[in-house]
Amino acid sequence: MPPLGRSFRLALPLILSNLTVPLMGMVDTAVVGRIPGAHNLAAVALGAAVMNLVVWGFGFLRTATGGLAAQAFGAGDARTLKAILLRSGLVAVAATAFVFLLAPFAFPASAALFAAEGELRATLHAYLVVRILGTPFILGGQVLTGWFLGRQETGVPLLVMLTANLLNAALDVVLVLGLGYGVAGAAAATVAGDAAGLAVALLVLRRRWPTLRAASPALREVAAKDPLLRLLALGRDIFLRTMALQGAFLAFAALAAREGALVVAANAVLLNFFTLQAHGLDGFADAAEATAGRAVGGGRLSDLHDAVKAAFVNAGLLAALLSLSFWAFGEAIVALLTTLPEVRAEAGRYLGFVALLPPLSVAAFVWDGVFFGATRGREIRNAMGLAFAAFLPLAFLLRPFGNAGLWTALLAFLVLRGFLLTFLYRRAGWGAGFMPEKTAAATATTP
Repeated sequence: MPPLGRSFRLALPLILSNLTVPLMGMVDTAVVGRIPGAHNLAAVALGAAVMNLVVWGFGFLRTATGGLAAQAFGAGDARTLKAILLRSGLVAVAATAFVFLLAPFAFPASAALFAAEGELRATLHAYLVVRILGTPFILGGQVLTGWFLGRQETGVPLLVMLTANLLNAALDVVLVLGLGYGVAGAAAATVAGDAAGLAVALLVLRRRWPTLRAASPALREVAAKDPLLRLLALGRDIFLRTMALQGAFLAFAALAAREGALVVAANAVLLNFFTLQAHGLDGFADAAEATAGRAVGGGRLSDLHDAVKAAFVNAGLLAALLSLSFWAFGEAIVALLTTLPEVRAEAGRYLGFVALLPPLSVAAFVWDGVFFGATRGREIRNAMGLAFAAFLPLAFLLRPFGNAGLWTALLAFLVLRGFLLTFLYRRAGWGAGFMPEKTAAATATTP
């Protein structure tokens, strides 16, 4: 199959599964947005930002597992492939314990960060107390979806996400609107969905396990020092990268909170657009991770070039479609997400920024996938750290322009990420530096 077609075939189920996340987030917003009082919507937005520190902070369990699994898959090493899954599972258990230990300190710290007082503080606390209980389901699901992605079984993440998010949506309506549990009900719906998604992934794994039994590694191989240290080092770099990314969005939310609850509520609506385009573009980034990782594992530089080109073409086409859709239907989408007239009016002022998000995000997302597949954690970490270091002073510098200044800084942050990763890929000999030594030495350094 031609590279463009292969990229699209792998990406399509990933795009569909990824898009269920923002779509269900829109359901959360639409349901909670019908509860009187902007503080409820603001609490869900701020609480979700805090939980993203867990979801994305430990997202290295998905990306590191996926990249390592893709390379083992490309090398045809079934024994290592199975050891990667078991090793990542052990790390997920330890990470869950760590989150639970920190939880009592996270609640007051979150309220202080967002300057949440009165009703907003109480509602934020009610949301977080429930959401934190879903940590083991989130982390376990990340390990399994990353592993299946590395094996290029992209239909499994689709099944997992559909199960999780459809249940979340149904329970949102029942618990929030039907039974009146408010934001705590919305949080409980999310936890139940995450648990169901993990259960589905485990059922699929159980069906695959007999085919892997002959390649079962011994326990000492799973806990072997060198591969464990490699996983942890890669996880450390991806974790730091993700903390910088989440730091940018937390700073965005914190600065918006100082503009008032109305701006926070409006941005909660608008960030659904960002999440929608991010998860759409991530489908091609994930496909690039799988194909680039397989190419690196097999030492095939030409396949890596094909994977990169296909991902950029397909992601660029999707970005253009999303941008046009946001221009044409932005106001209608905002109206679906909230019935509060003041929030609708405030969100409408910034739809122009939202429409620029997809095309300005393409390079950052595609390169993330390529570098994840090549397990180049240090480069990913450094690029994100530099972009974050530039975002913070820019966001403060543009504060006199209010929310428009914040959105301008966010767009600049995305552009800089893409530029830095492009530079690093070029410096690596257009991917030749990603190859095993004997392959890189024998291959030209230009595509």
